[in-house]
Amino acid sequence: MTRIGKRLANGGKALIGYITAGDPSLDATPRLVSALVRGGVDVLELGVPFSDPIADGPVIQRASERALAAGTSLRKVLGIAGCVRREHPDLPIILFTYMNPVVRYGFEALARDAATAGIDGILLTDLSVEEAGGYVKVMRAAGLDTIFLAAPTSTERRLRLIAQHSSGFVYLVSRTGVTGERASLSDAVAPLARAMRRVTDMPLAVGFGISTREQVAAVAGVADAVVVGSAFVHVIEKGGADMEQRVEALARELKSGLCR
Repeated sequence: MTRIGKRLANGGKALIGYITAGDPSLDATPRLVSALVRGGVDVLELGVPFSDPIADGPVIQRASERALAAGTSLRKVLGIAGCVRREHPDLPIILFTYMNPVVRYGFEALARDAATAGIDGILLTDLSVEEAGGYVKVMRAAGLDTIFLAAPTSTERRLRLIAQHSSGFVYLVSRTGVTGERASLSDAVAPLARAMRRVTDMPLAVGFGISTREQVAAVAGVADAVVVGSAFVHVIEKGGADMEQRVEALARELKSGLCR
């Protein structure tokens, strides 16, 4: 069991925080991760910037543009992950990326280098689960969790396939569409969680559109973990000398929604 599985299997609700590596700079990313950890984030999603992030809304799209302009690459993100691992030996780390950078890097090379850097799992947002067998085999052989997305539109057959290929947890997309802060939580969350529970006993995490303490608390009622990304990236986009403090404060506020 990876650090991801151990954290989510311990019975408590977890906050998963996403940031785009290299935004606003390569040097700033480890400090921002430390701010997230101080604020109570339990699991880190470290995003690889990509020029066509089809699953992401405007906030994370702009973060990818800034990170790419700063010279960030998949190889450099792995280097950042290594720095984070040395600073936070027990923090579960997920690499959040797209197929194009991974295919260019190579499955076997990525599995080897990600494991060496201390990454625990990989989430490929645009890999169809029906075509994921070879990828899963390579990543699992390196001891990495493979995390897949289940959507409100997923059929029962697809949910079963997602459960079969997932390890660590299953990522439930709260709504159709892209990432981004929303004023209200989708009504699709609870039915999707119930449907997924019928086909797996793995922990469930819900993401996309969650940005407030109240939304975190609502999701915690039906899932084991809550994923927040755009809200953190929005704070980073605003910048300022107190950026790290504001990231930490937001993490602490969101984490308080898990305390019941």
